[in-house]
Amino acid sequence: MLPYPQIDPVAVALGPLKIHWYGLMYLIGIGGAWLLASRRLKRFDPTWSREKLSDLVFWLSMGVIVGGRLGYVLFYDLHQYLANPTLIFEVWKGGMSFHGGFIGVMLAALWFGKRNNKSFFELMDFVAPLVPIGLGAGRIGNFINAELWGKATDVPWAMVFPPFSDPAQLPRHPSQLYQFALEGVALFAILWLYSRKPRPTMAVSGMFALFYGIFRFIVEFVRVPDAQLGYIAFGWLTMGQLLCVPMIVGGLFLIWLAYNRKPTAKAVV
Repeated sequence: MLPYPQIDPVAVALGPLKIHWYGLMYLIGIGGAWLLASRRLKRFDPTWSREKLSDLVFWLSMGVIVGGRLGYVLFYDLHQYLANPTLIFEVWKGGMSFHGGFIGVMLAALWFGKRNNKSFFELMDFVAPLVPIGLGAGRIGNFINAELWGKATDVPWAMVFPPFSDPAQLPRHPSQLYQFALEGVALFAILWLYSRKPRPTMAVSGMFALFYGIFRFIVEFVRVPDAQLGYIAFGWLTMGQLLCVPMIVGGLFLIWLAYNRKPTAKAVV
């Protein structure tokens, strides 16, 4: 069994002002995405300035934050928020959904593309390889917060999370680190390497949806489901897995469509 590293969730405290590691992870994800996007900007569109890229990153970030929050409300705890709608704004208490953030990003890309003469999939293909940076950083934030841990296990790398998080004090799968390795590191490597060569429009987006869906579906087998939901069906299907099914199917369809439709202009990302 490995010891859980006791890291204060508060990175910096300046009197009443507290800056949490989880919040810093969002900044790291957004900043890292902007830096890598700026490296590929000229290949994507030589006419775009760094200012326009900053605008894109800003609106996509808003999609992540607003969509992530509303997605959690709708998918994971709607009853509680209907009973007390003011809780929606108490984001410091946690509660973000990847799938909600993903929908938020798609809506932001659709809106931004129409205003800047870019198709939806041109933008999504450009953005997709950057997303794992934020996903990986977010999972490290979950680990520091000692939240979203896995099921009890006797594997040698199991960890006992702090009593405030897990009163049962059982050795558990550090599922946050599994997700960091798969959704962050592995997904980034797959998309970054795949998108280095020109691919047909929609192919990179399809690869993102497919592999994120697969990785998340797998990890959900060892992750404890949200207490208020439990298992959705068959005694093992979680909400996270249920939401990943359309991503996997949609990803496969986009890849097939990208390579089988009539030839069009290639998207270079």
